[in-house]
Amino acid sequence: MGRSPLARAGQMARLRAKWERTAMFKALILDSRDGEVLSSIRSVDEASLPDGDVTVDVEYSTLNHQDGMIIKGMAGLVRHYPHIPGCDFAGTVESSSDTRFKPGDKVVLTGWRIGADRWGGFAQKARVHADWLMPLPAGLTTRSAMAIGTPGFAAMQAIMTLERHGLNPDAGEVLITGTPGGVGSMAVALLAGRAYRVIASIGNPASAEYVRLLGATSTIDRQELDAQPTQRLEPPRWAACIDSVGGSTLAHVLSQMAFGGTVAAIGLSSSQKLVTSMLPFIVRAVGLLGIHTGNCPVDLRRVIWQRLTDELSADVLEVMVHEAGLEDLPLLAGLILEGRISGRVVVDVRH
Repeated sequence: MGRSPLARAGQMARLRAKWERTAMFKALILDSRDGEVLSSIRSVDEASLPDGDVTVDVEYSTLNHQDGMIIKGMAGLVRHYPHIPGCDFAGTVESSSDTRFKPGDKVVLTGWRIGADRWGGFAQKARVHADWLMPLPAGLTTRSAMAIGTPGFAAMQAIMTLERHGLNPDAGEVLITGTPGGVGSMAVALLAGRAYRVIASIGNPASAEYVRLLGATSTIDRQELDAQPTQRLEPPRWAACIDSVGGSTLAHVLSQMAFGGTVAAIGLSSSQKLVTSMLPFIVRAVGLLGIHTGNCPVDLRRVIWQRLTDELSADVLEVMVHEAGLEDLPLLAGLILEGRISGRVVVDVRH
């Protein structure tokens, strides 16, 4: 006699459980040995993924400055190893215990400290809390969402913050520091698309043509802004600035702001220290506004992603994009920290 339906069901359940325990995916793994962080591409058991409501088949991720620091073991950003970096990703829901998402849904995730506090997107699978995910906006693919990524999200958040404080295209010149990096590139393209007069700070004359393709009106040599200002107040020039550099560059920019001008501070690729005077704030009513994308509320995230979808030209976005695979990341991490990558690195994790 054959086995009973109950016995067959039990056997199938055991086989399914065994398969789930041995389901493997490819990832960039970081290990710490004798104080040195080492990276390798390895197969990982899906059972090793952290707890979460939603498991995602990751299709694309992206390399950002913070990712470069983590891969190179800088700044103590990762507490526990082995670790999978990658601070954002886009892909397709494989399984979900949260009713907001179902298998087959396209999703995107930026922020929430993934890739630092928690395993991130440099892998073919990720498991996260449903609250952290956004449905992929209509009009975007998973690839284009990662071409935008955290830098595009941050740039749009900065623009919206500046606009809430009165910035408009007639206000005057808007300075973007940190170009041709990711945040700077995205800020130039987004502002130019809204008819702002955008001045891009660049460190290499070869970058001038690139930022002009993105829509920059003109450029300024980065060295002009790197040094501490010679006067506490220099002649006013900028109506606004999106700064991802910090340090002496930010101090110099503050001294050049026009009356009532605003600076949105996103990053600190140069330095976290700011040595400045109170005069820009008191004499010229300058505003210094901090931008934090990590824990941005969900309702604001929806607005930001919708504006990115509506306002960013696909043709301009492609000017910024370089494609890479997981195996390219250790080399590219060093290059992005050296400021030798223009635009956006989109990582296809599937191959």
